[in-house]
Amino acid sequence: MNKLLLLVCTFISASVNAQGLDKYFESIRNNTAELTAFFSQMPKGGDLHNHYSGSVYAETYINYVVQQDYVVNETTLEVRSAPPKETKNWVHFSKLNDSGLLAAYKQKLIQKWSVKDYNGVSYPSDKQFFETFSGFGIANDGPGRLDSGLMELKRRAVNENVSYIETMFTSIHCENIKILDTSFNRLLENAQRTRDEAQTTALLDKIYKTVQDKNVKACAAAYNNDVISKLHYGLKIDDSLFTMRYQNYVVRVVPPADVFKNLVLAFESANTCPLIVGVNIVAPEDNEISMRDYWLHMQMFKYCHNKYPDVKYSMHAGELTLGMVKPEDLTWHINAAVRTAGANRIGHGADMAYEHNSYDLLQYMATHKIPIEINLASNEFILKVKDDQHPVTLYKEFGVPIVICSDDAGVLRSNLTYQYVLLAKRYKDVSYEDIKQYVFNSIDHSFIKEDAVKEKIKTQLKERFSDFEKKVLATHK
Repeated sequence: MNKLLLLVCTFISASVNAQGLDKYFESIRNNTAELTAFFSQMPKGGDLHNHYSGSVYAETYINYVVQQDYVVNETTLEVRSAPPKETKNWVHFSKLNDSGLLAAYKQKLIQKWSVKDYNGVSYPSDKQFFETFSGFGIANDGPGRLDSGLMELKRRAVNENVSYIETMFTSIHCENIKILDTSFNRLLENAQRTRDEAQTTALLDKIYKTVQDKNVKACAAAYNNDVISKLHYGLKIDDSLFTMRYQNYVVRVVPPADVFKNLVLAFESANTCPLIVGVNIVAPEDNEISMRDYWLHMQMFKYCHNKYPDVKYSMHAGELTLGMVKPEDLTWHINAAVRTAGANRIGHGADMAYEHNSYDLLQYMATHKIPIEINLASNEFILKVKDDQHPVTLYKEFGVPIVICSDDAGVLRSNLTYQYVLLAKRYKDVSYEDIKQYVFNSIDHSFIKEDAVKEKIKTQLKERFSDFEKKVLATHK
């Protein structure tokens, strides 16, 4: 009887606390500073849509090229390790420092390598965003850069109460695995034009055999050991407060045979390493090649799933909006990613309202528990989709699992906390309990392979929420 009474009292206490917290949360909904303080301290679980290179802040990259005394083009702001021969306008950072111009050039590079001070009119926002990556590439690939970048992501996550990051890390390079028979590209394109699935599969079979004959397993194993395992364990990334895992990715704006070769390599790597938990596909979805080959890429994912059924994958799909592409091109990308490619999660999904039979698709995602990775700041900047143009409430209405993500916090000059602030301010039908569920979704629907690791994070998350809620109620009676 005493046990039963204790349970009843505990339930009543939790219910009263929840009501009190909901009341306080609703009272600060329109106050950005209050919401920022609230969400900064709230446990946020995982960030499942996180691009490693785009999450490191530009200042970090700039400090590196300055320390290396690289050169910068005074006109284009391109940075190189050394000036090209017989070309003017290149100057070493040490010379800029001597002349008192270094601070000014640092600011110019921050504006070039991120969206800082973007005025919204001088250049297309999507181009501003995507072109940053080629700019800071030289600073991302230098010796020891992955070490410092990963530690920056970890420190920032711990500081804002993020327990887990699933980051799209680096692409895998294998010089000995090349598709020399360029006729594969023409044949794949022909099969795509007629939507010939049988012919596409037959061609993929041949390329798959070619890749396997070139010992893709050894290349994947070397990458897993040298780039992932040694780095991860050497830096002691995982600890009592934080866990990180990695997704392989392929770039979709290259010839189709190369996309498939890279995809096989990515799946092979993820299939054999506990730290690499999934695969993704990247590059602007509205790119001419991305649009032309989208059907083909979905067939490739379906093929790889059949070969590697245990490998999970999320897909950038529906990162489009009206005016960016033709209206008919907004109607099928999420459908194809979910139903054809078999994606375990969808990234962005901003054009859901335009999808053919969107209600059926939403119901399908809800029934099969296929989460949507919501990237509010990113969708606003790149697509100009925000407020009630964004389909987040549509996903909520149909019960699709929602996770809140940062995308490229460094480029966007943002963080995960800010995404929750936007969510709370803009979507009044999203309650505190909804947001708490989204946080737990980020762990439940993560690709973490070790059940014990996932359960540990969830247990800690419950404890951290309990402490957080008690603190809020104690300070806001």
